[in-house]
Amino acid sequence: MKIAKFYLFFVLLLMTSFSYAQLQPVSYADGVQKLSGFAAKPKTSNKKKAGVLILPAWMGIDAHSKNSAEKLSTLGYYAFVADIYGEGKAPKDQKAAAELSGYFKKNYAEYQKRIKLALDQLVKAGADPANIAVIGYCFGGTGAVEAARENFPVKGIVSFHGGLGRDSSRTVSAIKPKLLILHGADDNFVPAKEVSAFQSELKKANADWQMVYYANSVHSFTDPAAGNDNSKGAAYNEKAAMRSWEAMLQFFEELF
Repeated sequence: MKIAKFYLFFVLLLMTSFSYAQLQPVSYADGVQKLSGFAAKPKTSNKKKAGVLILPAWMGIDAHSKNSAEKLSTLGYYAFVADIYGEGKAPKDQKAAAELSGYFKKNYAEYQKRIKLALDQLVKAGADPANIAVIGYCFGGTGAVEAARENFPVKGIVSFHGGLGRDSSRTVSAIKPKLLILHGADDNFVPAKEVSAFQSELKKANADWQMVYYANSVHSFTDPAAGNDNSKGAAYNEKAAMRSWEAMLQFFEELF
């Protein structure tokens, strides 16, 4: 019994020691604001050198976004985790995160600029600029949608439990990238009215889009750190997380 416990401890220690081993910090900038993201290069690249930009949730770069980058690089994709807020600007709590993410949602042109700067870093890391997708979680999912609205040179975007709202004063233009929206069926953070307006927008934009709902899932259903209490409005759902990841990979097969 003691040997088994020691072995388990040793394995966990090794896992911790080598966590994020494939990730390399990358410094870049938006004017005077320093940014610090993470790049992951595949050991064996896919033939098209496809790349995936990852936009983190509202707390900024976290374990969830880093894990996604490592998993994608293992599958042969170039990956880059974007720094939206900048060095020294990461929120210390959810109140600060709500304020910061709210600022970028309102000032969407600044959000789009930070996303574009991160896309440039993904290409510098080795990804083919003609074969790129953007994915995002929660606030990052909103950013992925913004990348599509601005018609960034990407083949498609994936939003995991992301905000879908748009200022009604904004002009609806044609959207070229394909969209995959992965949504919790019980996500009260994104009201049904917002979902309906978003779908109407996509129809007006003549977009190629899909939207998948996951039962018994609320906001943040892909993030293990969100806990498992749906009553709080944000919680992890292992089944939905697995299914949505597979949906994304299938979408990538179509894109690339």
